[in-house]
Amino acid sequence: MHSARRHTNTLTRACRSLALAVSLGLPSPLLAAPAATPSNPPIDDSYILGAGDQLELSFVSPAFAGLAGNLELLNDGSTSLGLLGSVVLDGLTVNQANRWLTSLYSQYLRRPVLNLRVVRPRPMQVSVVGEVENPGLYLLSPGGEASKVEGQEGTIPGLPTVVSLIQRAGGITLNANLGEVRLRRRIPGDRAQLKETQLNLVALLQQGDKRQNPFLFDGDTILIGRAPSPPPEEVLELAAANLSPQSISVNVVGEVKSPGRVQVRAGTPLIQAVLAAGGPNQLRANRSNVELVRINRNGTATLRRYALDLSQGVSGPRNPPLRDGDSVVVNRSVLATSADAINAVTTPFTGLVNILALVRILQDFNNDNN
Repeated sequence: MHSARRHTNTLTRACRSLALAVSLGLPSPLLAAPAATPSNPPIDDSYILGAGDQLELSFVSPAFAGLAGNLELLNDGSTSLGLLGSVVLDGLTVNQANRWLTSLYSQYLRRPVLNLRVVRPRPMQVSVVGEVENPGLYLLSPGGEASKVEGQEGTIPGLPTVVSLIQRAGGITLNANLGEVRLRRRIPGDRAQLKETQLNLVALLQQGDKRQNPFLFDGDTILIGRAPSPPPEEVLELAAANLSPQSISVNVVGEVKSPGRVQVRAGTPLIQAVLAAGGPNQLRANRSNVELVRINRNGTATLRRYALDLSQGVSGPRNPPLRDGDSVVVNRSVLATSADAINAVTTPFTGLVNILALVRILQDFNNDNN
């Protein structure tokens, strides 16, 4: 008996979902969800309603004004409506929700003409993974403010796009495959089906193809793979200028004229950061022994040594681009090390000589008074 009842309830829900899909022109939920397959860059994607959206329902006829008002979708994607009770709108576009509510109200009202609009959209949760400096989940508010779930904060001006989120995530790494960036997005409907789009950021940077930089929607995931070989130098320069934050903070210490923390543009190479700190001290700086200390994502640190060569362009082996939080140490030359050692040895004797001279003066003063 209980098994038959559960089977009947399941069949009833399935039929209801099928009727909703047919009335709204959605894919049938009774069919298996297709695998996410690459497609062209997304164009004219519609906003999908979800929990946290604030809506406004209005009717053209003044006789139905009592049913109008502001709504908010709860955690389960439902909202309470006059005559209808609890109605689930999660997963529908605004146009689909309008048609669905019209069909529901038609059971109680004569020719209802209604309008549902989004008053305040919910905060967006989007993910960026792969070859970016700070991968993870990001929360974007309707006003453009952005904060990483781990606690970082920042601002994305205007509506967020693929490029603006990559910038917020610290920019790409040197191994990013810009020619094959994948964007996964939910398809409207009562089942969480996804589609996947291939984006070519090289075409965006070199040809200005803005279709490769679509606006983001709640639940989007950006996947940036690892390139089999380093991208060309001109692509790296464009990426450093467009796919990185506006500025980063690095520490430059040691034998430079103005040691300390400096603010430089994202993608700034090591040599330029040393020059931003006043440049190396003459005679004291060891230009062939400059250390770059970097904290990795897993908490470990790496140390690499480079030689200052002003003729070097941006490159990993000789003049690497810096990341936010890097430390550059300009070590002392042999001459500076020797001079500092001599000073350390002679300084105590200098103080002793001064004390002996003071004692001699006091002795002479006492002898004169006697």
